[in-house]
Amino acid sequence: MPDQPLHRTRIWDLPTRLFHAGLLLAVAGLVSTGLLGGSAMVWHFRCGQAVMALLMFRVLWGFWGGRWSRFSAMWFSPWVLWTYLKAQGGLQLRTGHSPMGSLSVLAFLVVLSAQVATGLVSDDEIATMGPLSHLVSNAVVAAATAFHTQWGKLMILGLVVLHLGAVAWHSFKGHKLVGAMVHGDKTLPEPMPASRDDARSRLAAAILLGLCGAASAWVFSLAPAGV
Repeated sequence: MPDQPLHRTRIWDLPTRLFHAGLLLAVAGLVSTGLLGGSAMVWHFRCGQAVMALLMFRVLWGFWGGRWSRFSAMWFSPWVLWTYLKAQGGLQLRTGHSPMGSLSVLAFLVVLSAQVATGLVSDDEIATMGPLSHLVSNAVVAAATAFHTQWGKLMILGLVVLHLGAVAWHSFKGHKLVGAMVHGDKTLPEPMPASRDDARSRLAAAILLGLCGAASAWVFSLAPAGV
């Protein structure tokens, strides 16, 4: 019996791939500058501003982006998740984000959003304060600072370790996740719907990212003069 033909399919559109790379660099900068402290905090705020813009973009792109980047493609019932964990899921569950991969993406978005939000109102009471800390009470500042410097940081590091471990495991099993996120395509045994990734959608993504960047810059500009 002849081998079945393989189908090369665009899964990850270019905006999603660039978001992934940009968030990787921004989070790495955020963590490293936060650990260094001191004069590196200037870049910590810049990385935080970039992460905020990227998160806003990804949330919106989750509704308007390519087919496999949308939240509708990452919503699975508990039964579907259980089926996948028992290795009985079909090709549909392995084409874009798997159920576990979807949970990882959503966890990253929630934890990073919480980290950015608390960073905006944090204050180390030495030389660094968030641009919006003057707008909330001392109790809110204290709670936000505690989360931002302790649990939030630990959760991000934990998610990074889990994410890298999952990628390494899938690579060991022969799933080329890294390559697909670089060039955007997967080779599938059956035809599957492709993500839209044309000039018009890329232009829309660029405009959307620009608006998100402007919104993030505006939020950070609300800091009192001299902060």
